[in-house]
Amino acid sequence: MADGRARVAASILDADLGNLAYAIRRAEKAGTDRFHLDVMDGHFVPNITFGPRTIKALRPRTRLPLDAHLMVSEPGRFIGEYLDAGCDSVTFHVEIDEPIEPTLRAIRGAGRAAGLAVRPGTPLEVLEPYAPLLDIVLVMAVEPGFGGQAFMKDVAAAKLLAARNYLRFKAHGGEVQVDGGVNRETAEFIGAQGTDILVVGSALWIKGHDMAREIRLIRALADEGYQFGLNNGVPPIPRDRWTPFVRLPRPIATKAMAVIEAGGIPVIMLRGDGPADEAGEREYDLSVPMSAEALVVERHAAERDRWLSDAEAWRASRAPGAVPGTALGGASGRRPA
Repeated sequence: MADGRARVAASILDADLGNLAYAIRRAEKAGTDRFHLDVMDGHFVPNITFGPRTIKALRPRTRLPLDAHLMVSEPGRFIGEYLDAGCDSVTFHVEIDEPIEPTLRAIRGAGRAAGLAVRPGTPLEVLEPYAPLLDIVLVMAVEPGFGGQAFMKDVAAAKLLAARNYLRFKAHGGEVQVDGGVNRETAEFIGAQGTDILVVGSALWIKGHDMAREIRLIRALADEGYQFGLNNGVPPIPRDRWTPFVRLPRPIATKAMAVIEAGGIPVIMLRGDGPADEAGEREYDLSVPMSAEALVVERHAAERDRWLSDAEAWRASRAPGAVPGTALGGASGRRPA
């Protein structure tokens, strides 16, 4: 995984569509973070690309996430096919003429990330009714339908930072994406708008260009934009870095993990480096994303104190010579969480 905050999604729209398997391998080797798949039906937009069968054929070619962007008139009609094809996330346009909520629910019900895209002329406010169901907001900085268009800086300035508000129901993992005209010239400005995912198309597929260097430059420039444009000169917290929150015996750690994850923040439980007790039980570290650490502390600092207290009682109850039940219950009769 790349360090830093910004992530690059390689759009294959400008790749050699006659040899997509090679294009996928090349971009993955160059260090892209995921693949952006532009699906066009010739109706919602005037171009036609590919559909779920092509995506299904690409799925075994990479372990990276596949991010489908459906520029189609009836996404709800075919959403099951795209989910079955192996898309990790599916974004479709808010401007369609069919009910939106059922399709968002279908995507999330399948355990995938659900998103809505907005054209340059569409106000962000139309997203408000769907905010609780959104994992992704995709801001189009060009008119959808064709690659290689010029970046609309005024649209990006008006929408990218504001789009974060429509992910307010996501404690962790919500993504603002930008598509259209993303390259080394626009990356710093985009990063300064707090954008998470930069969809890069034609800039990656120029003959003779070093794709790996282009990806590194775009990431670095976006992170620099974020650092000096939004974060008071402080480097951004790396997106994929985790930090320990608490160490507990397994029975208590399992319950604490469930409590934290119920609030929408992922937890990794890893066995600690200490020895097992006489019964073979070990301590486990609960780690959370570093970017969510402050929120976890805000929510669970008091509970952490209780979990640690329960852990001490649990250990005492298992110590040689302990009277069964006395260390766990104590004067208050409180049991481990």
